[in-house]
Amino acid sequence: MARVMATKEAVEKALRDDSKPWTKLFAMAEAKTGVDRLYIFVASVAFLGLYLVFGLGQQLICNIIGFIYPAYCSMKALETPKKDDDTKWLTYWVVFAVFTIIEFFSDFIVGWFPVYWLFKCVFYIWLMVPLEYNGSLIIYHRFIRPKFIQYQPKVDNIMTNARDAAVKAAADVLSHEKDN
Repeated sequence: MARVMATKEAVEKALRDDSKPWTKLFAMAEAKTGVDRLYIFVASVAFLGLYLVFGLGQQLICNIIGFIYPAYCSMKALETPKKDDDTKWLTYWVVFAVFTIIEFFSDFIVGWFPVYWLFKCVFYIWLMVPLEYNGSLIIYHRFIRPKFIQYQPKVDNIMTNARDAAVKAAADVLSHEKDN
């Protein structure tokens, strides 16, 4: 029960945080309806959850959720002199990209798993949740970073060889055209 209360307080605080882009939207809805913004938020989440299971265009809605807020925060991070927020959002985008590539090869699961878009949306939210150690940091440090460190020298060597081959081919083409 203490965990539920702590979560409720954190959500209420986030819904009233003037630095967040959604605060004005919930304040306006609260003023027009007379319903507390926490209840509006819970109803919105419930509606979204049902829509992601039964609605049309679930993939689009899910991908918008996984893109809009992180893109906004990434652009804000680029405008600040701090490096920590840049690193946080770069990590999100690396995990987002890896997941997108993996998902492409497992696309047939979507048809068999009726709540796929709901789980994917929850996964995106877990990746971006504004906590010290969110999902993107966990996945990056436990899975992606170790593989990156393991294969980085080989990939760097392949990239260097490819660059050198491209430069040589361009030089050969230019010298051949110059001779003609």
